[in-house]
Amino acid sequence: MSKQKNKKNNQPRKVKTVVVRPSMSWIYLPIIMIILYFAFFDRSEGEPIQCDWQTVADFVEKGDVEHIEIVNKENGNVYLRQGAVERYRNDSSVEPKYRQLPENGYQLQFTIGSVDSFRKDFDKSVEKSGTRVKLTYKKSESWLDAIGWILPWILLIGLWFFLFRGFSRGVGGGSGGIMNVGKSRAQEYDPQNAEQKITFKDVAGLEEAKVEVMEIVDFLRNADKYRKLGAKIPKGALLVGPPGTGKTLLAKAVAGEANVPFLSMSGSDFVEMFVGVGASRVRDLFETAKKKAPCIVFIDEIDAIGRARGKNAGFSGNDERENTLNQLLTEMDGFQTNSGVIIMAATNRVDILDKALMRAGRFDRQIEVTLPEVAERRQIFDVHLRKLKLDENLDREFLAKQTPGFSGADIANVCNEAALIAARNNKECVGKEDFLSAVDRIIGGLEKKSKVIKPHEKSTIAYHEAGHASVSWMLKNASPLLKVTIIPRGKALGAAWYLPEERQITTKDQMMDELASLLAGRVSEMTFFQKLSTGALNDLERATKMAYAMVVYYGMSDKVGTISYYDSTGQSDMAFTKPYSDETSKEIDAEVRRILDEAYAIAKRIIDENLDKIKSLAERLLEKEVIFTEDVEEILGKRPGTEEHSEEKLEEKSEEKPTENTNENE
Repeated sequence: MSKQKNKKNNQPRKVKTVVVRPSMSWIYLPIIMIILYFAFFDRSEGEPIQCDWQTVADFVEKGDVEHIEIVNKENGNVYLRQGAVERYRNDSSVEPKYRQLPENGYQLQFTIGSVDSFRKDFDKSVEKSGTRVKLTYKKSESWLDAIGWILPWILLIGLWFFLFRGFSRGVGGGSGGIMNVGKSRAQEYDPQNAEQKITFKDVAGLEEAKVEVMEIVDFLRNADKYRKLGAKIPKGALLVGPPGTGKTLLAKAVAGEANVPFLSMSGSDFVEMFVGVGASRVRDLFETAKKKAPCIVFIDEIDAIGRARGKNAGFSGNDERENTLNQLLTEMDGFQTNSGVIIMAATNRVDILDKALMRAGRFDRQIEVTLPEVAERRQIFDVHLRKLKLDENLDREFLAKQTPGFSGADIANVCNEAALIAARNNKECVGKEDFLSAVDRIIGGLEKKSKVIKPHEKSTIAYHEAGHASVSWMLKNASPLLKVTIIPRGKALGAAWYLPEERQITTKDQMMDELASLLAGRVSEMTFFQKLSTGALNDLERATKMAYAMVVYYGMSDKVGTISYYDSTGQSDMAFTKPYSDETSKEIDAEVRRILDEAYAIAKRIIDENLDKIKSLAERLLEKEVIFTEDVEEILGKRPGTEEHSEEKLEEKSEEKPTENTNENE
C-alpha cells in the first residue's frame, strides 16, 4: 500500500516536470521562426536581383523603370514596368538571371552610399531616358528587424536557463537543484517495506560471513545487553572478497535482519569535479544517519575514495579524493561520536586502502567473503533455480561440482543462460544439457560451428587436444577430464574441459603434473606432425606463468632457494627495479626453463608410450567433434590411481574395524 501511495504522490510531480519546460520552448522558438519566415516571405516566383547603381541606371535610361523606393536611406528597391518584366522573362538573348525576374514586388535591389550623390545620378539618368520615374523615400520599422536584435538575447537566456536546469539535475543530486550540490546521494532502503526487505534467507552460502555479522545484528536488536557489560558496538565492518560474491547483498541482509534503516552509497558518488563537494556529502551522509540512528551506512566500492593518500595519480597538491577521505576518517572516529551508526563497506582491492582507514576504531572487523565451496554453491543454485521450470531428474549436486571457482553472480548467470538455451531449443523445461551448455558458453564463449577450418588444421587441433586429454588422464595429480571438443568457441579452436579438485594447498608434484598436461598439446603436435604451430600459445603462457610462480613465489626451486619475492601489498607493481639482482634473475630464468623441460619430458614419455591410443582418441574426436569421459575411458582405460585409491580406502577401513572391535571388547 505504501508503494502505491508513493507512486500516486509522485505522479503529479512527474507530469508537472514534463509539461513545464521553458528551456525547450526557447530552443524550438528560433526553429519555428525560421520556418514561418520561409513560409510567408519566401518568393516562389524568384528573388530580387542584387546589383549596383550602374546596372539600375541602364534600366532607367532604357525606360524600363517605373518606381524606385529608397528604404532607410541605404537600400533601393527597383520596380520595373509590367511590359519590361514580361519582355525580359521571355527574351532568350539576355542574361539568365534577368529571365527569372519576379513578377510581383520589386525586381532589382541595390545599395546607395550618399542620398545627395544618388539624387544627382538619378536625375541624369531620368533626363537621358526621357521618361518619368517615381522616386519615394521610406523608413522601415519591420518586426523582423526588431527580432534581429531581440532574438540573440532570447537564445542566450534560453540556453542559460536550459544549462542551469540540466546542471541542477545532474550535479545537485535531488530536489533543490544546484543549492543541494553538497547533499549526499544515499539511497535509503526502508526495512518496513516487505518488497525491499532482504534477510539471511535470501543469502545462500557465506555461512562464516553470516556468523561474523550476526553479532552486529544482535547488537542493533539488543543494545542494552552489551552496554550493561561495557561493550561498545563495532563502528565499522569491511567486507572483502572477489566481485560477485554477494558483499552488497550481505550488507542489505544485515539491515533487514536488524530491522533498521539502511543508507547505501557508492564510493564514486562522493567524488565530483568541484572542490569540497565530496567532504560536504560525507558530512551530510553522517548527519542523515544520526537522525535515523540506529542505522547502517553502506559504502560500496570504498576504494574509490579510500585509496592510500599520497599515491593517487595526479599532480594536484589539493586532491579532492584525499579531502573526502580525510572527512570520512574524521566522521568515523573523530571528535564527534556517531552513536548507533554502523559503517559497512565493500571492496575487492583491500591492498590499496589507506592504513588509517583500516585501523581499529574505524573498521574494527574485516570480513572475508570468499568464493563459495561445493556445498555453498549447491545452496546458491537452490536460490536461483526457484523461478525456473526444471527437469525432474536434474541433479543439483552435479551442477555444484561442475562450477568450481564460480561466484554467486556467475551461478545466477549460468541459470539464466541455461533457461535461454532451453527456450531457444523450444524445450518445455531446463535440463542437464542446457546447464552444461551454459557453463561452456560462459567459460569458453559462443560456439562458432560456421567457422571454416581446413582439414589439415582440424587434424592438428584434434591431435593437440588428444594430447592434453591423454596426459591429464594418465597423471593422477592432474585435474580429472570432463570432455574434449574441437568445435571453435570464442578465441579457442578447441578445448579440453577439466573438473579441478578444490584443494586449499597445492604440492609441487601436482603442479608438475599440471604443467605436463599443459605442454602435452605441443608435444602431441611435434610427435605426430613434426611441425610447430601457434595453437599452443595459451598453453605456453599459462605454463610459463606457473613455472615462474613455482620459483619466484612458492620457493619450489632448490637452486634459487626457499625464498619468495611475492608482494601481497601490490606496491611492487609501481617499482622500477626488481627485488633481486641480475645474477638471481639468471638463476630464476634457468630454473624456469629446467622445470618446463622436465614437464615437457613427462608429457613426451606418456605420449610415446601410448601412440596408438592417442591416435584412436584423435580419430574419434575428428568423427564426433565432442567426446566425454566415457569415450576417453573406453580408449585409454581406467584412470591410473582411481583403483589404487579405492583399494587404499578399503584397506584403511579394514584396518580400522578390528581396532574398533578390540576397543569395544576391552
